Amino acid sequence: MPAVEGARPSARRWSTLVAVALLCACTEPTDEPRRTEAADPAESSALAPEEDAATEEAPASARFTLGTHYRRLVPVQPKSSGPEQVEIAAVFSYRCVPCYELEPELARWARGLGASRRFVRIPAVNDPVTRLHARAFFTAERLGRLDELHAAMFREIHLNGNPLDGKEALAELFGRFGIDRSAFDAAFDSYDVHDAVRRAAELATRYRVEQLPSLVVNGKYTTDPGLAGGNAELLALADFLAAAETSGR
Repeated sequence: MPAVEGARPSARRWSTLVAVALLCACTEPTDEPRRTEAADPAESSALAPEEDAATEEAPASARFTLGTHYRRLVPVQPKSSGPEQVEIAAVFSYRCVPCYELEPELARWARGLGASRRFVRIPAVNDPVTRLHARAFFTAERLGRLDELHAAMFREIHLNGNPLDGKEALAELFGRFGIDRSAFDAAFDSYDVHDAVRRAAELATRYRVEQLPSLVVNGKYTTDPGLAGGNAELLALADFLAAAETSGR
């Protein structure tokens, strides 16, 4: 099952969502940092539930402030976890230098989450190469080898200088982990993987991600290292918001 799920929009709404390009704002190996435009307010209001989340009070904290360190998503957006769990989603790109730098801390932090919280990763899809990498992410997941290959793809790009910008390069990397070409092709070209990439792109648009990496807590709050004040503060903020969501049930 893909790592992220969201409600399927109508064909007309989907055409609107995909038209909003999610540009990677992190420092990439060859690109200058960029920021995206906000999602169309008309589209957001069209998705609004009856209760406006903006009327809720922000979680009380002397350390973190709504509007400064994190933002509220209005309306609350879909998540892949059940209502019994608080979900923390990381939106990332394998090409993104800040994503690569955050990954070791993020992985250690995620391993310490209790049963009431669920961590998921959402690959950004903003151009042909990130779409290819997203397909590789969901291929590794479908093959049951994501834990090994997720870290390997980061290392291959940032340590070995291999951009993994083609299917052949990805197949060769997967082959190093004992995955034969036929198994790779079957997963990489499967409907499930293509559909997972589509849903990942939809969710990142719904979450109005402006910076990579970003964390989204329970479909309600979004933040990134720049807003939070660094990687350590980002993870502390995610803990704070997740705890507020748990106690607020």
